Amino acid sequence: MTAATLQTIETPDGAFTLIADSTGAVLASGWSADPDAVLARIRPALRPDTVREGETDAASAVAAYYAGDLAAIDTVRVEQGGTDMQRAGWEALRRIQPGHPLTYAEFAAALGSANAVRAAASICAKNAPALFVPCHRVLRTGGALGGFAWGVEVKRALLDRESGHALV
Repeated sequence: MTAATLQTIETPDGAFTLIADSTGAVLASGWSADPDAVLARIRPALRPDTVREGETDAASAVAAYYAGDLAAIDTVRVEQGGTDMQRAGWEALRRIQPGHPLTYAEFAAALGSANAVRAAASICAKNAPALFVPCHRVLRTGGALGGFAWGVEVKRALLDRESGHALV
């Protein structure tokens, strides 16, 4: 039987809910006050049997990120399983520096297959611990925002914040 802790905190971009396993690793997170919406992002094999509300260690990293320490999210442990390619992609996403987003084509090239743009987009779309694995830092060719599970407005705000033009 697996258990997890759920915590919802307020951010400048709205409610942010995170779910962490018993070791503190974030299984899923996103800008929603609906726990079921965040829980649904967890791969079935990792989905906890029980979820209780409580405090998570990762919440302090979220607060620090929003206070201006953009690197605070970098050391938060995450767990999302996945295929070898997905895991490699999620690790590559964690190496994209704030303020320096990549296009999906550049992300695919960073994964070693410049023609695998759809696979790169799929890796972003299946990313459960949003913010900690910063898929929001991948854009369409030409700089268009593209999709984001938690809304394009949130993606724009995160990118603005990371480029040094934080919204007031």
